[in-house]
Amino acid sequence: MLNISNNNPVRVENPTGYETIKVLNSRPHYKILNRIIVLVCLLCFIGLFLPWTQNIRGTGSVTTLKPDQRPQTIHSAIAGRVEKWYVQEGDFVKKGDTIVFISEVKENYFDPNLVENTKQQVDAKKMARKSYDGKVLALENQIVSLNNELNLKLEQGRNKIKQAQLKVKSDSMDLAAVNTQLTIAQTQFDRAVTLNKDGLKPLTDVEEKRLKLQEAQAKIITQENKLLGSRNELINSRVEINRIKAEYTEKIAKANSDKYTAMSSLYDTDAQVTKLENQYVNYSIRNGLYYIKAPQDGYINKALLSGIGETIKEGTSVVSIMPAGYDIAVETFVDPIDLPLIKKGSKIRVWFDGWPTIVFSGWPGISYGTFGGRVVAIENFISPNGKYRVLVSPDADEQAWPEQLSIGAGAQTIALLDNVPVWYEVWRNLNGFPPNYYTAKNTDKATTAKDNEKK
Repeated sequence: MLNISNNNPVRVENPTGYETIKVLNSRPHYKILNRIIVLVCLLCFIGLFLPWTQNIRGTGSVTTLKPDQRPQTIHSAIAGRVEKWYVQEGDFVKKGDTIVFISEVKENYFDPNLVENTKQQVDAKKMARKSYDGKVLALENQIVSLNNELNLKLEQGRNKIKQAQLKVKSDSMDLAAVNTQLTIAQTQFDRAVTLNKDGLKPLTDVEEKRLKLQEAQAKIITQENKLLGSRNELINSRVEINRIKAEYTEKIAKANSDKYTAMSSLYDTDAQVTKLENQYVNYSIRNGLYYIKAPQDGYINKALLSGIGETIKEGTSVVSIMPAGYDIAVETFVDPIDLPLIKKGSKIRVWFDGWPTIVFSGWPGISYGTFGGRVVAIENFISPNGKYRVLVSPDADEQAWPEQLSIGAGAQTIALLDNVPVWYEVWRNLNGFPPNYYTAKNTDKATTAKDNEKK
């Protein structure tokens, strides 16, 4: 039954003996289909060896090359109430043109003459400062005069001390002379008494010598009193010196105290002047902020406020403006795995939404509607969408980008890499490998030129 042994063999019928089998085998279109299948398989096999340009694709939008050329909103620097509009949406404005006028809403600034009053306060404080400055100068002159007077008084006192010293010395010498006279008078008196006893001198001579002795004794007392008086004058002169020093030290200290008090008031006035000047400048600038002006030439895109009398806070957006002149660029986003393959200066192919385009990513030579660009900046931090941002500017060596492009229009990019066979690209994608790393020819030439310059 199972035809697995030679016993009881089963006879197999020849299928060619059936008429239906013969008819099916003799149909000509089956032969053509078989040939087509073989030809397609052959073409696919040959196609695996065709060249394929590896690329990195990214999506993004049209933007501007410089930050100050991008659309921006104009804010109010102060709180206020909308009083008058000077523009409407779509208007072209020049730098410094008034867009809207607002009025004050804070009670601290309601005074219409606030700036002039503050200016008067500044001038008054400046005059007060001048008066304090004059007072300090007058006290400095007074201190100089007191020091000069002190020096003169001290010189006068020193002269008195010298005079007293000389007088003490003179009186001392006079006292010594009187003592000598007393000794002589005592000797003469003793000799006269002796001679009188011997009968050689009369009594009148003794009396005369006694009188001279008494006169000498009286002179000693007088001279001692005079010497004591001279010494007292010397002491008084020295005391006078100390008194003069104490007196003028007190006067100079008081003058210095008044001077430092005036200087403290002067510095305090300087601080108040600075504060008032700061307020004056702030009030002057604030008056200019009532008129919200255009920061640059551009077109009013949209008014973010409406009506008259609307109250706004500091930093409130008023209008959005699009700069009139800008350098167009494209910001595109690439996967982190592809980021190391893109360098600054790399060439990029770009096409825009709404622009007729036929793109063959593997064969860029037969693509239509793409434009050349160069990488000018690569963001070093990942974006919220999980990709890295790359900024592309037009390539000056290729066709100019369309003038009809609008900021914010969608764009797609292709960074062209190495040329590999199709089978390799299929194998790489099946395994999830990144494209081949390569160095652009222009980069190689620039590197070689720099190396030659260094040598």
